[in-house]
Amino acid sequence: MGSIGVLLVTQVALYLEQELNKRYNLFRLWDYPQKSHFLTQHGASIRAVVGRSTAGADSELIDALPNLEIISSSSVGVDKIDLIKCKEKGIRVTNTPDVLTDEVADLTIGLILALLRRICECDRYVRSGNWKRGDYKLTSKFSGKTVGIIGLGRIGTAIAKRAEGFNCSICYYSRTQKQESKYKYYPSVVEVASNCDILIVACSLTEKTHHIINREVISALGPKGFLINIGRGKHVDEPELVSALLEGRLGGAGLDVFENEPHVPEELLGLENVVLLPHVGSATVETRTVMADLVLGNLEAHFLGKPLLTPVI
Repeated sequence: MGSIGVLLVTQVALYLEQELNKRYNLFRLWDYPQKSHFLTQHGASIRAVVGRSTAGADSELIDALPNLEIISSSSVGVDKIDLIKCKEKGIRVTNTPDVLTDEVADLTIGLILALLRRICECDRYVRSGNWKRGDYKLTSKFSGKTVGIIGLGRIGTAIAKRAEGFNCSICYYSRTQKQESKYKYYPSVVEVASNCDILIVACSLTEKTHHIINREVISALGPKGFLINIGRGKHVDEPELVSALLEGRLGGAGLDVFENEPHVPEELLGLENVVLLPHVGSATVETRTVMADLVLGNLEAHFLGKPLLTPVI
């Protein structure tokens, strides 16, 4: 399969890049500053695109690759892929579900604890020598809080199970009520926010969930509430979030994702009631290796005419 052209549209784990390079005729999009010239010269030779949550294939790129057969994303989310265009052209799409569920759920709990117990701030307090001048201020407990989850899919459910271990009550919002779930369902995000202490965003990014966390939801969560976003940056109206934090209308936020990554609003950097992570929900050696193997397995299955391992389309 060494003659098959594969386009890598963004940097991925080194292991995945190396394996792709061994198996295929690999093109790295960032090696070609003149994208239009590259596509004119090599577009017809590319049969597969590999991306991840931050970069996929939009309509323009798909149209520029006349022999494209498959897009394999090293992520669960496929919002960076034009799925409608793929369906029209018969292009197959795969992602990496399930394998990162536990990792993201673990990080979510860590983010909550870091935020409520001010772990990052406490660390800085010790390092700066301020502890010698007096104890750090009191923080907020996690155990026993009510946790609201937006999106009770694989990751949302895994988060809920972990939160139960802290004796938390769970409520949720999703497109439809999960009949098999024992958790309290609310038919709107505002109602969930009004009835929880910690609101976690764990849904897919779609047109309907874009800015699902807006001023009304933030106001419902209130000055004693905490927002955790491990979904996508565009789930949250970022300017509204920033103003709510600055004005004290929201208790705090733990964010692994942002609207314009890797750029983070300057105003957030100086706030101690905010924990900021560089989109590392699935970023462990173990999980990224499994994700990479799933991308490779899907590509191999496609080019050998076998069933895809994790098809989206």
